Amino acid sequence: MRYELYYWPGIQGRGEFIRLALEEGDADYIDVARRSERGGMGMAAMLRFMEGDEVARAPFAPPFLKAGELLVAQTANILLFLGLRLDLVPDDEAGRLWVHQLQLTIADLVSEAHDTHHPISSSLYYREQKAEARRRAADFTASRMPKFFDYFEAILQRQAQSNAWLAGESLSYADLSMFQVIAGLRYAFPRAMQRLEPDYLSLSALHERVATRPRVKRYLKSARRLPFNNDDVFRYYKELDAT
Repeated sequence: MRYELYYWPGIQGRGEFIRLALEEGDADYIDVARRSERGGMGMAAMLRFMEGDEVARAPFAPPFLKAGELLVAQTANILLFLGLRLDLVPDDEAGRLWVHQLQLTIADLVSEAHDTHHPISSSLYYREQKAEARRRAADFTASRMPKFFDYFEAILQRQAQSNAWLAGESLSYADLSMFQVIAGLRYAFPRAMQRLEPDYLSLSALHERVATRPRVKRYLKSARRLPFNNDDVFRYYKELDAT
């Protein structure tokens, strides 16, 4: 199966959670919007799906994934679809639902991280909501980040082995996504993360274990891994990392 991933070409964003799964799963995939429009791909190909010209069940927004005749949208939904196919979930239904539940919780955390720099509206520029962003970021780093981290740290600490993953003995796509969250938060809130991470050693260790997996490590060093930037979900503004 050759997968076609459709996502904005200049950012990691929510598409990066899917890229990490495809890379770790050694999948054959094309990052369509990053390809040339002269070859029938690029942004034009992605927009055709979003406008409903290609399929009746058009996605609302990227990311979405084409697998044969099937088109799947929404990050957590795509990962649920890929999990069994890429061996990134447990074999039993309860285990698969648990990983999906973890992914949905991670999605909540990602949304809250995004809203630190766009607390009023995504249609407004950051400079138009800076005062509100400062208040939102202060609450996020002081209250919400620790609340989420407490939850995931406790899951890891309840595992019997010190090097266990979120769903047990085997890596799942939830672990890849948590790696991405920690990397993104280190970029966006370096001071806050420096203060918090000593209290979350299991999460930090999980990040390092994912980063050193051969396929992930190779991907992180490649041109396929886009750098973090301030058009992305995770953005660095010094004034938002002040506390």
